[in-house]
Amino acid sequence: MTARVLIVDDIRANVKLLQARLEAEYFDVLTASNGYDALEICRTNRVDVVLLDVMMPGIDGFEVCRALKAAPETLNIPVVMVTALDQASDKIQGLDCGADDFLTKPVDDIALVTRVKSLARLKMLNDEMLMRVTTSRQMGLSDDDTLARILKDGPGRVLVVDDHPRSSVRVMSALAKAHEAVLEMDPHAALMRLAEQPFDLVVVALSLQHSDGLRLCSQVRSLDRTRHLPILLMADSGEEARLLRALDLGINDYLMRPVDRAELLARVKTQIKRKRFSDYLRNQIRESVELSITDPLTGLHNRRYMERHLKTLIADAERTGRSLSVLMTDIDHFKQVNDTYGHDAGDLVLKEFADRFRRYTRGVDMACRLGGEEFLIIMHDADKALARQVGERVRECVAAVPFQIGPGVEISVTASVGLATWEGEGDTSEALFKRADNALYVAKRQGRNQVVADAA
Repeated sequence: MTARVLIVDDIRANVKLLQARLEAEYFDVLTASNGYDALEICRTNRVDVVLLDVMMPGIDGFEVCRALKAAPETLNIPVVMVTALDQASDKIQGLDCGADDFLTKPVDDIALVTRVKSLARLKMLNDEMLMRVTTSRQMGLSDDDTLARILKDGPGRVLVVDDHPRSSVRVMSALAKAHEAVLEMDPHAALMRLAEQPFDLVVVALSLQHSDGLRLCSQVRSLDRTRHLPILLMADSGEEARLLRALDLGINDYLMRPVDRAELLARVKTQIKRKRFSDYLRNQIRESVELSITDPLTGLHNRRYMERHLKTLIADAERTGRSLSVLMTDIDHFKQVNDTYGHDAGDLVLKEFADRFRRYTRGVDMACRLGGEEFLIIMHDADKALARQVGERVRECVAAVPFQIGPGVEISVTASVGLATWEGEGDTSEALFKRADNALYVAKRQGRNQVVADAA
């Protein structure tokens, strides 16, 4: 989907110029000639980025920006302030109002397109995450207090990579006022530190004296640990071509040297807040996924995940010819545990049973809780003989040591095990599961605390 940009300016010629440049890059462009219309458009339309002129009649750009950032429905729309004033105080005032970026007239084509593209990509990513978080909130899984705490403007941890003495001193002294800043002059040492320690932002000098700042940016983006870490680049005049390459590599923002201290702090603040917000959203998604596939009591995978994973493994077995077995186990007389000692004691037994289940199976096997006191192990590349050995090991580890259900209170527990092995092409996950269930029923009928293989 094409990103949609709203241009807000009371001078028609300015609007037409920006519109032509953006439409040439295939953006969908909306326009407004005053702040009131801009606010209404943002409330009633999908807008991915706002280009907002500062000097307008009625309400100026600063007030419009404050209003957008104060309303929940428009809070996450990136705002780029466009001003003819090249004063640092005006830039900082815009960023303090909540603006995500700024452009100075006459607007540079590179700055216009790259900043709008970057912000549009971020907006679309966050929109997707927010939809998932909304679903989690509807399920009662979201924590709004945590989100509010994360978005507060607290100090961040910043790594500065710069081997220019005067530049690095200036940057470090500015950051020290509000953040914990760490300086590395060697890019290799910086990369090692990033891989081992948590940071909220990395500030990189594009022109390092003894190495390539672009290479470091590329390496930061390629590592799993740092893939989402914001990169703020410091560039010199005349480095526009290399700056374009850096933006293509995925840097988040840039500053031109000599670095203005107030602008540096404002941009660092914006990037740290953006990272914390994105981290929160990713964690929400991860937790939602974990909750959807994990049994909350035991931490084992649940039946929903087991059924999907078993089909995947059968497809792999059909392709490779490798064997596949399942073990289904049931805690013997578990109802008596609940009736005699209470459900809290029963939960303790289930959790300890799951721990032993995990501990005495192979690392490549997957343990699941089907529900109640029934559990399942999926054994990839395991024939019936090996599956029986594992089943016996599981049965013995349950029966060998009593289960503690309270201070000084222990009970003996046993388990019955039924196993089944995949029979080759045409054998389905449902049929395999059913044979293991039948074998478990036989084990219980024959006296419990034993392993029985299906007769197939």
